[in-house]
Amino acid sequence: MQTELSKRLGIEHAVFGFTPFPAVAAAISRAGGFGVLGAVRYTAPDDLERDLDWLDAHAGGRPYGLDVVMPAKQAAATGDRALSEADVEAMIPAEHRRFVRDTLAGFGVPELAEGEASGWRITGWLEQVARTQLDVAFGYPIRLLANALGSPPADVVARAHDRGVLVAALAGSARHARKHQQAGLDVVVAQGYEAGGHTGEIASMVLTPEVVEALDPLPVLAAGGIGSGRQVAAALALGAQGVWLGSIWLTTTEADLHSPALTRKLLAAGSGDTVRSRALTGKPARQLRTEWTDAWDDPAGPGTLPMPLQGLLVADAVSRIQKYEVEPLLGTPVGQIVGRMTSERSVRAVFDDLTRGFEEAVDRINRIAGRSGQS
Repeated sequence: MQTELSKRLGIEHAVFGFTPFPAVAAAISRAGGFGVLGAVRYTAPDDLERDLDWLDAHAGGRPYGLDVVMPAKQAAATGDRALSEADVEAMIPAEHRRFVRDTLAGFGVPELAEGEASGWRITGWLEQVARTQLDVAFGYPIRLLANALGSPPADVVARAHDRGVLVAALAGSARHARKHQQAGLDVVVAQGYEAGGHTGEIASMVLTPEVVEALDPLPVLAAGGIGSGRQVAAALALGAQGVWLGSIWLTTTEADLHSPALTRKLLAAGSGDTVRSRALTGKPARQLRTEWTDAWDDPAGPGTLPMPLQGLLVADAVSRIQKYEVEPLLGTPVGQIVGRMTSERSVRAVFDDLTRGFEEAVDRINRIAGRSGQS
C-alpha cells in the first residue's frame, strides 16, 4: 500500500490512523502506518506534553502527526478580545440547561461527586486552546498537522511549513477542498457521509474522485466507510493517495475507552445504528444513535446550540453518562463501519487484515483485467 505520499513520509502503508489514544497512535506508526493523535481533549498543555513524550518514545522512531480543531466560525463575543470559556458559558440559555437536567433526571443519571471535575470538556474547540496545543506540538518531531474544521489560520500554516510539517484538513465537498488548496495546504482528507464525527452529506464513493479531480496533483486521503483491505483498494483506485481511518481503532486492545459498556455497544452495533446529530458539538457529527441523540433531535425539544455552545452545555452530562455507564444514553462518535467492528483486536491484527484484504483485492482486479486483455 505504497503511494507518493506514503513514500514522502517514510511509511510502509498509506494508512493514516486518527485516534485520541497515544497507545493506538504509537501502534499504528509501529505497524507501518501513520498515527495521528487527536488533541481536542487536551485542555492543559502539560497533559498533551506528557502524552506526546509517551508517543514519541513508543512510536519506534516512526513518523506520527497531530490533529487539532480550530473552527472557521464560532459564536462571537462582543469586543475584540478572544472568546473565552466563560464568554461561551454565559451565552447558554437557561431553557437548554433545564433540558439537560430533565433528560438526565429522567434516566436517573447520578451527579458527579462534590469537587469532581468533568472528565470531558470541549474547550479544545476554542482557537486559543488549539494554539496552546500547537505551542507544545511544535516542540516534537511531528510530520503532519491536521485540522478537523476548515483550513487552519494562515499563520499556523506558515508556522508548520517553517518546521517542515505538512498541513492537512478535512473536507466534505470539492468546493470545501478547493478552499484548502487555496490556503496552501499540503493534503486534503475527503471525508464522506459514512464517516464518524463531523461529516458532510456526500458519500465517499462520490466524494473521493470529485476531490481528487478538483485538486490534482494535491494528495487526497479518503475517509468514511473504510475498514477493510478491499475498501482501501477501492479508495486508491478512486485516486486517493491513502486512507484516513478513525472508527476502526475504537475497539482495538490498545484503545482506552474506560467503559466496558461502551465497548460492548460498539461491538454489537450494526452499520445502521449511527446517526448524524448535532447533539454533541452543535455541528452534524455521526455517532451511535442513543436515547441522548434522540432527545436532542426530537422537534419537541429546544434544539441544539451552535458550536462551541452545545459542547460546553453537554460536557458535564457526557461525563456523568460515561462515568456511570448509563447504557441508554451512552454513545460516541463512530462511523457506519461500526458494523465491521465485531471483536476486540490489536492494532497489529487490524493492519494484518487490511494488508491481506488489500492484496486479495488487487490480485482479483489484476485477474479480471488480465482476462479482459485476452478477450
